[in-house]
Amino acid sequence: MDEPASEIEAVDPPEGDNTPWLGLAERLEAGDAEALAAFVDELSAEDQRRAFSRLGAAEGERAIALLGPGSAAHVLEHLPESQAADILEELEPAVAADIIEQLPADVSTDLLQEMGDEDSGAILGELDDAEEAEELRALAAHDPESAGGLMSTSFVAFREGATVAEVLEDFRENAETYADRDVQYSYVLGPGGELRGVLRLRDLVISRRSAKVGDIMIPEPLHVGVGDALTELHKRFEDTRFLGLPAVDEAGVLRGVVSRAAVEEAQAEYSVDDFRVAAGIVGGEELRSMPMLTRCVRRLSWLTPNIALNIAAASVIAMYESTIQSVIALAVFLPIISDMSGCSGNQAVAVSMRELTLGLIRPGEYLRVLWKEGVLGFFNGAVLGILLGTIAALWKGNLWLGAVIGGALMLNTLLSVLLGGLVPLLMKRLKVDPALASGPLLTTCTDMCGFFMVLTLATAVLDRLV
Repeated sequence: MDEPASEIEAVDPPEGDNTPWLGLAERLEAGDAEALAAFVDELSAEDQRRAFSRLGAAEGERAIALLGPGSAAHVLEHLPESQAADILEELEPAVAADIIEQLPADVSTDLLQEMGDEDSGAILGELDDAEEAEELRALAAHDPESAGGLMSTSFVAFREGATVAEVLEDFRENAETYADRDVQYSYVLGPGGELRGVLRLRDLVISRRSAKVGDIMIPEPLHVGVGDALTELHKRFEDTRFLGLPAVDEAGVLRGVVSRAAVEEAQAEYSVDDFRVAAGIVGGEELRSMPMLTRCVRRLSWLTPNIALNIAAASVIAMYESTIQSVIALAVFLPIISDMSGCSGNQAVAVSMRELTLGLIRPGEYLRVLWKEGVLGFFNGAVLGILLGTIAALWKGNLWLGAVIGGALMLNTLLSVLLGGLVPLLMKRLKVDPALASGPLLTTCTDMCGFFMVLTLATAVLDRLV
């Protein structure tokens, strides 16, 4: 278990209502559950997140346990999933189960997926309703970035033999229950729960009360499979105007409804995850409320290998120390060539990752990427090389210096786009996150190659440069 963080981070001066964590800490220290619940309920969702982010891990667990299931569920629903899951994992399984029962099914599923298998299994084992536990267990088993992981099981459905009068009566009797659901559409099911059609409220209102819903439904509605990946769902919603689509299993049984909002949120989170990995935040989400040691270890696991990679790049310069001493102007252009080539490589990485996400290329299509990026890299490299080479030649009045700088930039740009285009495919094939391709691996390769090309060409014509 991670060591507890300090009770309250003393980083912000008290500013009345701008420091809700101080009021939270006061009531927590007093141990007054009623006062604590009343205070938390008055806070906005944003203030709840800010307040709990200032508490240490142990204090956050105490606060949630003291609040009681209802208020605790309300708070956890607003916290980042990783933080909420960490808190639930540290509570007694029975206490955590009481809170899980108060949460919407989709939120409970997300939190259970965020936990370890042992902790989630212990919590599910404490649920009073065995049917609910089995349903949550089945939902949590889906890939979080699939239709099954994103769908909501709170939908309205009727058997195809029901009459319009029966459906309208059901709406009246369950008005309070349906108030929190999107019932612009309800679904018509067969005897085994198979999706048969979609029922519009408009059609219900204008149809005869004795009519069967099977006669007024829209048959064979557009739907998705519970195993459909996020990329497929995103494309499906881009191509349609629907706010939600039913999700069915292999037997055609309706299992839930995937909303456009859920897909857009998951797509945005996916993009943030890619950026976080590319920026060197590994091991999952990092929040400043996490224990300092955990955060240090996660960052160092990325930063430490960079020392070796940068030493490897610097060793190329050390090999040509005499050349640099003879032509000091080369030192001016080394970082320019390194940076320009790195930018070109990252552009190629971004395109490869996007095409992999959309399914436009597969991990083994190396020749296509080599051809497409090679032609573009040669053209861009030539333009950039001529531009920078001309600047170098005019600055020192030496055409040979311009040829060395321009030629090195052209060759390194070509190499960097080829590497940038291929590395994500290779990592995808090896089942490694392609976002890692834009990190130290690509940067070090382009740096080493750029330095090597400049200094090798300069050494070959050294007598023309001095």
